[in-house]
Amino acid sequence: MSPLPRHTVYASPYRLEDHEGPQTLAELRAALADIDPAELTAFDARLEAARFGDGYRAVITQARQLVAIRTRPEVREAIRASLAGETELMTVEDLFAELDKGGAAS
Repeated sequence: MSPLPRHTVYASPYRLEDHEGPQTLAELRAALADIDPAELTAFDARLEAARFGDGYRAVITQARQLVAIRTRPEVREAIRASLAGETELMTVEDLFAELDKGGAAS
């Protein structure tokens, strides 16, 4: 399988929703291989060493986040702006409004 199309639209550069990004191990492996074959090798080693349940989930989540960071320009820009102090902090009201929208970050 090939990775997701490069034109995939994401809801937010600050949150990776479950339905966004690679959806299968084959898609995730393909995306990691596109980024850097060494990333795929490292992912496979971490996955092989992980325990079922939370261990697998953590390895897969980390890899999905890496794909988002390395392939989504809006994520890289959000990180750059945050590190440069060019972003405003979220208010408590905005935080709770965002949480009320539902969905889990991955």
